Amino acid sequence: MNFWEYIGNRYAQLLTDTYQHASAVFQCMVVATLIGVLIGVATYRSEWAGNLAITSTATVLTVPSLAMIGLLIPITGLGVAPTVTALILYGLLPIVRNAIVGLRGVDPTLVDAAKGIGMSRLSRLLRVELPLAWPPILTGIRVSTQMLMGIAAIGAYSSGPGLGNEIFRGISSLGSANALNQVLAGTLGIVILALLFDAVYVLIGRLTISRGIRA
Repeated sequence: MNFWEYIGNRYAQLLTDTYQHASAVFQCMVVATLIGVLIGVATYRSEWAGNLAITSTATVLTVPSLAMIGLLIPITGLGVAPTVTALILYGLLPIVRNAIVGLRGVDPTLVDAAKGIGMSRLSRLLRVELPLAWPPILTGIRVSTQMLMGIAAIGAYSSGPGLGNEIFRGISSLGSANALNQVLAGTLGIVILALLFDAVYVLIGRLTISRGIRA
């Protein structure tokens, strides 16, 4: 059968895999964003602490994703756990780095002015520094999401959820009638999801970043 016939026959399963893939990436990005921003907030004031945070999270990216999941399987077992753990770890670097860069790039005079009118350190952070650092932080989130879309497919190696199962099934049955259709369906699904997520981030940026900051 051709590709479109395959899509028609496997429509329900493909929708399920697509939903699971999107859900896994979204949930892992929420956790990675919270952890990454907290790390950035905790370390941006210190040069050595910030560099240590960036270097530590960058080191994770030197480990191949397949090897990372393989190393996690004895600890977490098969299924969702190793996939989720790996995705969160891989998603940290762009967020941590951009959070530190964004917070360090806030104009000190604005922080001093906020301090001068009696704002506490927490208030300055939440109402002045983080809003001004939000554009680079959002950029880091976008980069992380695009990375995780592809890495999440490797989760099928550990019986994880998502479109990677289509790709792995196709690869394991190369030469069969639908092998290419399976790989193509999984790959196109991931590409489409990545584009949709990025479009949502563009919309979030337009809604949350003032025109003055964008300019």
